[in-house]
Amino acid sequence: MDTKREIQEFLTSRRGRITPAQAGVRTFGSGPRRVPGLRREEVASLAGVSIAYYTKLERGDASGVSDSVLEALSRALQLDDAERAHLFDLVRAQQPVPRRRRRSTPQAIRPGVQRLLNRIDAPAYIRNGRMDILATNKLGEALYSEILANPRRPANTARFCFLEPRATTFFVDWDETADASVAVLRAEAGRNPHDQDLTNLIGELSTQSEDFRVRWARHDVGTHDTGVKRLQHPLVGRLELTYEGMTLAADPDLVMFAFTAEIGSKSDEALNLLASWAATENQPIAADTSDRY
Repeated sequence: MDTKREIQEFLTSRRGRITPAQAGVRTFGSGPRRVPGLRREEVASLAGVSIAYYTKLERGDASGVSDSVLEALSRALQLDDAERAHLFDLVRAQQPVPRRRRRSTPQAIRPGVQRLLNRIDAPAYIRNGRMDILATNKLGEALYSEILANPRRPANTARFCFLEPRATTFFVDWDETADASVAVLRAEAGRNPHDQDLTNLIGELSTQSEDFRVRWARHDVGTHDTGVKRLQHPLVGRLELTYEGMTLAADPDLVMFAFTAEIGSKSDEALNLLASWAATENQPIAADTSDRY
């Protein structure tokens, strides 16, 4: 990843989305502004730095920038927590520390974690920052059967979202899911710019999906660890589920997701039906991660 370009494009995109009124900046004159958002000098003033300093930073040169300046810029640009963390990650990645681009090593799921998954009486799975599904329980595998139908392993929810035609039917709110997938991958790219598998995935999606390319160019970042997911399951029909993501303390690169439905709702009934079906099927408990791409 070209961190200089990433910093430049990220700051430019965040600056362009904030109007002077939103930032509390007074404007003078009635002529049209050449930029839709804030000007560089306005951001510099809000952050308490010189125009020359901010211009240097927006051009991608983050050498020597302090945390206090990044905090001031985060406030000036009204970054949320995910965006602020992403800015810090991008700047950190540019620091003069020699690092080789590396291929990711397979992430093994510890037996105790798999046993915990199996004990959860709800659909659950574990993924990494690249959105690879590394393990599931039986109900989780039944819920995500459309994604896991492709024999390629590890199954990847972003790849399914953008490259599988079934995704637009399976994800009822496909646009929202697509936005969230790109935001998660963008944040991961900031955290791990030397991850070769992540670079390969982004390259694959960029070359094969216009929908992905358009969203990637927005530089939106996010975590999306809680919310509502609406699915059209091929066996039990429409599901509206609340999901929660929980980072594993001993494996901070891994997140466990679990899905629940309101008790007594149609989605709850559908989940019970899916659980009955899963209990009668001879399904593997964990997603096979041995066949790496």
